[in-house]
Amino acid sequence: MKVHEMKYTNTNTYLIEGDTGNLLFDTGWAGSFKAFCNAMGEKHISVQDIRYIMISHFHPDHMGIAQEIADLGATIVVMDVQQNYVHAADSIFEKENNTTFAPIIDDGVKIVRIEESRQFLQTMGIGGEVIHTPGHSDDSISLYLDTGELFVGDLNPLYELELHKGTQIEDSWNRLMKLNPKKVYYGHAKVAELGVLNKVPRESGDRYELVSRIMKYIDKGVSLEKIQKKTGTDSTLVEDVARMYLTHQNVGVQGILDRIEIKGK
Repeated sequence: MKVHEMKYTNTNTYLIEGDTGNLLFDTGWAGSFKAFCNAMGEKHISVQDIRYIMISHFHPDHMGIAQEIADLGATIVVMDVQQNYVHAADSIFEKENNTTFAPIIDDGVKIVRIEESRQFLQTMGIGGEVIHTPGHSDDSISLYLDTGELFVGDLNPLYELELHKGTQIEDSWNRLMKLNPKKVYYGHAKVAELGVLNKVPRESGDRYELVSRIMKYIDKGVSLEKIQKKTGTDSTLVEDVARMYLTHQNVGVQGILDRIEIKGK
């Protein structure tokens, strides 16, 4: 399998080449069809080679050109948990007088039970499964590949998890993390490689303790320059911790460590 990052609008979309078929995950806003075709051309892949289209959730910036792509031969796949949301964005596009939009044609849609997603993906030579991950929206789904790639659409980034304790977002991430993903592909954030640790000098002590000390100094109003001298660590780490601590309400030490890890600072 091979994953292509498709960046032709503000929404990240992904083309997954299976052994026997190609799957497009999300499509972008209506009006971006030409840009999509150009992006496919740059990958030297024909639009007609897309076998199925899967939508993470039916918000306008994720399904806007799905039908236009389907008109060239691909089939739109709708998981059973998404059936009542397929046309949720139609009314939004009706107000966009200057935007060309083709509503999804229901008769051409393939409905797949989420419990049977693994069997469905195998028809393209793709090992993986689809998981229902509500939180951003009730119809949100995520796609997990057995090779470790995870596509989550607009599910709130993992590094914000501490801000969503006790919510559907946390529940969804808990289910996903049990799969031990290696790489997370977001709809509007940079790809995150899990397990890429920030290199903190060992002479500075344990990472958790070090970040905790920096946060305590910040609470006392100590300047970043003095914090660097007191902890003996590099200025970049001190600045990162300060920025995350001051801009994310109620964030804790682990939350900051997660952000540093996922962003690969």
